[in-house]
Amino acid sequence: MSEPIISLQGVTKEFDTKSGKVVALKDINLDIQKGDSYGIIGLSGAGKSTLVRTINLLEQPTEGKVLFDGHLLTGLSSKELNLQRRRISMIFQQFNLLMQRDATGNISFPLEIAGSSKAETSKKVKELLKVVDLEERAHSYPSQLSGGQKQRVAIARALASDPEVILCDEATSALDPKTTRSILSLLRQINEERGITLVVITHEMEVIKQLCNKVAVIENGEIVERGEVSEVFARPKTKAARRLFFPDSAEMEVPATRTAVKNRLRLAFNEQTAYKPIIANMILEIGEPVNMLYANMDALLDEQKGQMVIALSDDKRIAEKQKAYLIKEGVDFTEIPEDSDYYDYPVNGPTEEVNN
Repeated sequence: MSEPIISLQGVTKEFDTKSGKVVALKDINLDIQKGDSYGIIGLSGAGKSTLVRTINLLEQPTEGKVLFDGHLLTGLSSKELNLQRRRISMIFQQFNLLMQRDATGNISFPLEIAGSSKAETSKKVKELLKVVDLEERAHSYPSQLSGGQKQRVAIARALASDPEVILCDEATSALDPKTTRSILSLLRQINEERGITLVVITHEMEVIKQLCNKVAVIENGEIVERGEVSEVFARPKTKAARRLFFPDSAEMEVPATRTAVKNRLRLAFNEQTAYKPIIANMILEIGEPVNMLYANMDALLDEQKGQMVIALSDDKRIAEKQKAYLIKEGVDFTEIPEDSDYYDYPVNGPTEEVNN
């Protein structure tokens, strides 16, 4: 594997407050490869925004190293750091546009700082307005733009310096669902067509599913799980990941008679099995019903993935036949103990991390 474009090594960040020292990040080790669309997800206060701000050293880590494209950023002078930062752009939740400048003026701002000529700046701005589909709003001020249009201006401004990396800090949190989908589609297009690495900070799992190929789950300032989005979706190893990927399952009201439900399995369906009527065919072939307790289907980028919790027959002999049928059909599953909630067990079986 090639050298990562971003590498955090043993990064810890502490803040001194009136009530004492707060540890926002604890020994973070994270590598992001060039061309990744890497999602970092966690609940409010998990440390994700602090983490993204350490990548471009807007927050200096208390301990550890930050490397960009093989170059050590921690320890650089302000002048040297600013030169490296030109290769890393950032998009914010609240857009951070200059209200006294129109769309053209906002996009041209980083080019002016870099000393580009008026002719070069004008040409680049026209190209970027076309990329974000705002050619007709070139002279509109932020107060005249919708939230989605403001974020498109912010994306064009981020692209103006020809960055290698764009950091997206909750970039769609202030937008409605339809606008969010259009912005995520634009960011995905930028990632795929321009090869720009995206680092996406979010608390919304839908953002991860629609945009990212890799994900890291952060909880209490620590990375508790990481990997390909498709793999973490199918086989989450920690309770934190399972609660984020399957909130409906995690928050489900479990009846008082839960412990009487035996022979439960959590199933994982991939692109090959998601569209097949496997459960229906199993019932027809074996001649015994199953109880479906939970089901969820999701699109991860262009692939369909699914999860289901079922209860097999109480008859042990029939239950073994049902499991053999699932194995034959290529469906991954794990057995869920009677005294465990649905989200307590990943699809690849219990691990020592189950009770995290």
